[in-house]
Amino acid sequence: MRQAFSGQSSTWNELIACLPNPHLLQTWQWAEVKAKYGWKSMPFIWHSQLATPNSQSVAAAMVLKRTIPLSGFAKKMCVLYVPKGPLMDWNDAALRARVLDDLQALARRQGAIFVKIDPDVILGTGIPGSQEAVEDKSGQAVRSDLTRRGWIFSSDQIQFRNTVLVDLSLSEDELLARMKQKTRYNVRLAEKRGVTVRPSALADLPMLYKMYAETSVRDGFVIRDEGYYRMVWETFMDPSLVTRHSSTPYTEPLIAEFEGQVVAAIFVFYFAGRAYYLYGMSREAHREKMPNHLLQWEAMRRAKAAGCKVYDLWGAPDVFDESDSLWGVFRFKEGLGGQVVRTLGAWDYPASTLLYKLYTQAIPRVLDIMRARGKSRTRQNIGG
Repeated sequence: MRQAFSGQSSTWNELIACLPNPHLLQTWQWAEVKAKYGWKSMPFIWHSQLATPNSQSVAAAMVLKRTIPLSGFAKKMCVLYVPKGPLMDWNDAALRARVLDDLQALARRQGAIFVKIDPDVILGTGIPGSQEAVEDKSGQAVRSDLTRRGWIFSSDQIQFRNTVLVDLSLSEDELLARMKQKTRYNVRLAEKRGVTVRPSALADLPMLYKMYAETSVRDGFVIRDEGYYRMVWETFMDPSLVTRHSSTPYTEPLIAEFEGQVVAAIFVFYFAGRAYYLYGMSREAHREKMPNHLLQWEAMRRAKAAGCKVYDLWGAPDVFDESDSLWGVFRFKEGLGGQVVRTLGAWDYPASTLLYKLYTQAIPRVLDIMRARGKSRTRQNIGG
């Protein structure tokens, strides 16, 4: 039985923290951030089929809805997105059918062009073709089921499809031993050369955004305006979150300094026993002192001390060779001793086949324009 959720933010977070593979992007706070940028949140829960007053929640989906004005149409169109969800036991075929049926029906009722999902359903681990590569038959079965139902592998992959996970249940000595020798050497080198790491405060955010903008221009990736990141960072640095229960999402920015000068920083987010490395930034100055290596080591240590079992390094290539734009970043992450995890990626259910075709043809051109404008705006903001 599906029903709209009408409780408080803490209740929602507690609920999803108990489901399989709870994710930061399904939290109430993430939906609040997206609400500031045109998305309406629609949280839903599914109970066990034994409908009793205390029936257990077995699935949940924080559905985000965005209206798209299309000229020439009498009514407004919209798209639906369930970031890193829905959350449930994806191996339960009956439950999977209930949830997908309801999401498909919701898309039709809302007049949506499509509904997009990108749950962390594992297709395999390890780099394809390597000795460590293992395929997951359960994930392959889910993919086949989606195809049979009319879902389409999306051309617009909003989140990273693959990632690298570090097992924090190991001891610190074991974590260091799992790193590649060069990475372990660079961690020690940063310490010996006097790099220090400290937690950040709200007052550091303007400086951190400027450094992030500098990094994006130098490394050629697109970022949003300062207001967006300030909204995300401040939401998850809210003092009301200081209790830091496992079901309370929060972020801890870490800053690397050399002789009092800020040289690099990362934002580590926490939720339900998992830490996420979402944003990283650095300056050209003192890069030879390897501050980024020490930052990641300190992030692991602090996440482990906070009770996290997994550190998600947030992003690995789609194609595991030099042709992928993420290859250089991946080699750095790979050195930290994590395991490559390949997931299902984003899938769309076209509630309107015609509009979906028109949308998917137009969106790449729109995104190219937005990226070009974003790069130009970022250069102007930092005076480049």
